[in-house]
Amino acid sequence: MFRPKSTLEQWRIFQAVVEHGGYAQAAEKLNKSQSSLNHAVAKLQQTLGVALLEVRGRKAYLTDAGDMFLRRAKLLNQQMQELELLAHNIHQGWEAEIRLAIELVHPRRPLNRALQNYYPLSRGTHLQMFDSVLSGTLEYIHEQKADIVISGHVPKGFLAEPLAEVTLLPVCHIQHPLALEKGMLSPDELSQQLQIVIRDTAKNPKELTGWLKAEQRWTVTSFHEAIEVLLTGMGFAWLPQHLVEGFIQRQQLHRISLREGNERKFFTHLIVPAPDRLGPSANCLLECLRLSHPLTASYWLNNKKATAVELTPPTTMS
Repeated sequence: MFRPKSTLEQWRIFQAVVEHGGYAQAAEKLNKSQSSLNHAVAKLQQTLGVALLEVRGRKAYLTDAGDMFLRRAKLLNQQMQELELLAHNIHQGWEAEIRLAIELVHPRRPLNRALQNYYPLSRGTHLQMFDSVLSGTLEYIHEQKADIVISGHVPKGFLAEPLAEVTLLPVCHIQHPLALEKGMLSPDELSQQLQIVIRDTAKNPKELTGWLKAEQRWTVTSFHEAIEVLLTGMGFAWLPQHLVEGFIQRQQLHRISLREGNERKFFTHLIVPAPDRLGPSANCLLECLRLSHPLTASYWLNNKKATAVELTPPTTMS
């Protein structure tokens, strides 16, 4: 194992001397004697065999090498500060890690807004995010494999808050035979075509939807993969409107017209599988999620007298 010849305190002193403009000023800020700072930096330079500072008069100036080492020293000192802060937070009950499972169909823009708000409040918590599909999402709930779950289905016995409305549209390539058909198609006619479906992430998948009735299916792992297949001219798929509307507007994909069931609407929900086990960091993330989604933001701002996170909610859903 590598044994460092320099110490973190030496690097801290070196950074302080540069940032405060000299040994005397740094000694006052660090509440140390000037001679001890001189000795620490001299020892550091001797150990490295590199001149970091050049003293002119009463001021110390960085050498070219010293400028490079200073950038690394700042990172080193920051990482040590974050490490000790993390230990303090864990001691205070702040979680080292939380797990968030997200139904793949959920719109990412409000989710990313929530994550952006959570990050400066996270205190170094390691956030693990898992994309899940259909009954795979329910596994995260039933087996309590995640602290917070965004799900398109609400299993019995669990409380849920609606987060976002999702609309699925049947789409195909603009030159696919389905796009060239005149008039509206019946579900039976659609079922005779190749359907591109998203793989259920459960260990033992269960068909939760009654509209996956095509005789022939190809299975992919993401909506983006499904879109790539459709763009080659093969098959059709039920895809989220927020992902395909741009392709439809650019006339790369075609929205299939059906006599009935022309679109599928449902809500994604915010679920906490084990509320009693939720720690302060997970609660902070939960509140960021609520305030970043319009469906829940208005309720929480109007009905909570005090919130731990002061955020401005979005005005429109995206």
